[in-house]
Amino acid sequence: MSQTTIIKNAQLVNEGEITESDVLLKGGRIEKIAPDIVAPGDADVIDANGHHLLPGIIDDQVHFREPGLTHKGNFHTESRAAVAGGITSYMEMPNSNPTTTDAEQLEWKYTRASQTSAANYGFYFGATNDNIDEIRALDPAATCGVKIFMGASTGNMLVDNESTLAAIFRESPVPIATHCESTPMINANIERAMAQYGKQIPVTEHARIRSAEACLASSELAVALARKHGAQLHVLHLTTAREMDLFEPGPIEGKQITAEACVHFLHFDESQYTKYGNRIKCNPSIKTKADQQGLLQAIRDGRIDIIATDHAPHTVEEKASDDYMTAPAGLPLVQDFLVATLELVHQGKLDLHTVVRGMTHNPARRFSVVERGFIREGYHADLVLVNMEGTTEVTADKVLSRCGWSPFEGRRFNSRVEAVWVNGVLAFDGEQLIEHGAAERLQFNHRPR
Repeated sequence: MSQTTIIKNAQLVNEGEITESDVLLKGGRIEKIAPDIVAPGDADVIDANGHHLLPGIIDDQVHFREPGLTHKGNFHTESRAAVAGGITSYMEMPNSNPTTTDAEQLEWKYTRASQTSAANYGFYFGATNDNIDEIRALDPAATCGVKIFMGASTGNMLVDNESTLAAIFRESPVPIATHCESTPMINANIERAMAQYGKQIPVTEHARIRSAEACLASSELAVALARKHGAQLHVLHLTTAREMDLFEPGPIEGKQITAEACVHFLHFDESQYTKYGNRIKCNPSIKTKADQQGLLQAIRDGRIDIIATDHAPHTVEEKASDDYMTAPAGLPLVQDFLVATLELVHQGKLDLHTVVRGMTHNPARRFSVVERGFIREGYHADLVLVNMEGTTEVTADKVLSRCGWSPFEGRRFNSRVEAVWVNGVLAFDGEQLIEHGAAERLQFNHRPR
């Protein structure tokens, strides 16, 4: 699909600057950035009305539930929700059913997404205790990275064999992304909770069961392995202030080890388990207000490089379980991601450039995404137009994720997504999604070890 569009009178937020400019989109690319571009006769002209034009959001951590768990979501439903939230590209996790732990299943996902996805797509390859040969044989262009669950999670993908971990960190040809929690420490905490509460463990215990100590011990191990073996490491969804000392402040360029925080950890803290219950149960757990403040400070000083969602939909019925041990962990977040993060700008907790860097530039840099994540001539025309003076009311009837709910229901955010372009084609006009067929497979250009 080819389309020519001129976006007039936009405030471009890109690479630490805000500039007033027009942008010409042609053939799926950004052809020209300049003031007062004269529109070709066949161009669609969009007046941005002085609103902010951002690079399309790249969410480096989502669970879209296909294959095997499609009653919760699939590539079509969740990518549509993502596009409505300003996300033009996503990287999806391997703990589906079957798991994405061999080359055949990885390519199945790419083929399926090519048929149904509304946003550009890339997929992680999952590590297990016994697929090191598959990891060694990976084509670096085929995946954004290798995902290691260094703490128990869904999909039976826990990697706890020490020699296997060492081999993955020593030999993976692509960046390693880790979920860091210590399973033995979590199991000990569960035993203590059961001794106190029996089978009726309250969800208010979640932050003590999936504890700060369990996160720190596992993150320390991942960082030590990366340093020992020279691996490119990205530590996902960090939750504690104590872990921040493991990471270096400053720009992402040249870093071997990078870090990520997710939007829900910046809005919720453990005092809210009483109000929201299992709706905010996730792994790793939402922790203290002091931890939240530590994460925000780490984003400001560059210890945390990327802001993501860890979008993980479950049905309302599954989340309503009164059994803490069986209630699933995870929140649907892609549709609210951008406006919820921009709310932190309105609150003075983050600045706009830090948000754009963490949601667009740095995911592209960390995973060597080819020609996306920036507003540059010649790059793919993935863009989101945001009204920083608009409003977004989060209500269940507006939720596009198949699960049909949002943890932000009842919230009023002080920004609004006005339009989204995927590869130069209008995919969301601020009110309606447009079936466009323009999404593409992400290309990765990982540097050799």
